[in-house]
Amino acid sequence: MKRLLSLLGLLGSLCALPLRAVDVQKPSFHTEGAPTGKPIGLLQPGQYWWAPRISPDGPVMILVSLPEQIMNVYRNGVLVARSSISSGMPGHSTPTGVFTILQKSADHYSKTYDNAPMPYMQRLTWDGVAFHSGFLPGHAASHGCIRLPFEFSQKLFDLTRQGGTVVIGDNHSLQTSYAADPGLILPVLQPGAGQPLAPGAYSWHPERSTSGPVTMVFSAADRMLYVYRNGVRIGRAAVRVNGLGKFGNHVFTRIAPAGDTTSRNRWMTVGRNGATDRTNFDSLRKRVSFSEEFRSILQGISAPGTTVIVTDLPVSGKRETGLNFSGK
Repeated sequence: MKRLLSLLGLLGSLCALPLRAVDVQKPSFHTEGAPTGKPIGLLQPGQYWWAPRISPDGPVMILVSLPEQIMNVYRNGVLVARSSISSGMPGHSTPTGVFTILQKSADHYSKTYDNAPMPYMQRLTWDGVAFHSGFLPGHAASHGCIRLPFEFSQKLFDLTRQGGTVVIGDNHSLQTSYAADPGLILPVLQPGAGQPLAPGAYSWHPERSTSGPVTMVFSAADRMLYVYRNGVRIGRAAVRVNGLGKFGNHVFTRIAPAGDTTSRNRWMTVGRNGATDRTNFDSLRKRVSFSEEFRSILQGISAPGTTVIVTDLPVSGKRETGLNFSGK
């Protein structure tokens, strides 16, 4: 009996381990990858920087800049890796927005493109957009996916978890050329985010998406807090802004479990171009007020990996901003 219990305990421990990359042979036409010791600066096609030891634990957030053709990987708010990429070509553009990793497959073959090998695939949309190993010619050349050097794609596959946050930005959705300012675009957003709500009011429809990663978007321009689960909007609340001054554009990811009030830093922040965003999440939260009942609902669904985006930009599409909120 003791041996059986020990075996069951071992099996339980193995099941709790993160998904590991299997040994997959690199296709001949894929870019191998060339490590570089530089965490900043330009990357040549196939070059990547890898230093996860800098921040060994915590939630992972991936930021992709389409204009720069670079991926930046943060863990616990610290830049731990970056790589050259090749995204969608004209006519097959890579969608911009805030996504979650929906599925992972180390030895994947495309059902759309003649069974083409796509090692270390990490799916972002169900209609075919994903990270995977591929050929990097030095410019956007894919049919919408984000190609990575083979070596980097394998390392990244080990580092990430299903449900992780991915932000993709382009020069139409960013006020800067860097994806840390994502423009607050979610895949399901369309121009017009619903009728205005009365002060203190909220709407809540969790049945629209009953499981999956949660993303919250606070727009100071709209005076509204939007809640998405698995990319589907399940609620929103009218927000009152206290005090003067802009909020800026920030991305936060929950680190501590719900109800944990002991952790000093419960939210990780992501900066620009490797710089740290020292904005305190709680200081921004104190400047907004909304229904206490809705606040209790949010506390119930907030968990490690929950992403909160704060922006001065509108999400509703009622203002002419020059930004793309259509999810293209």
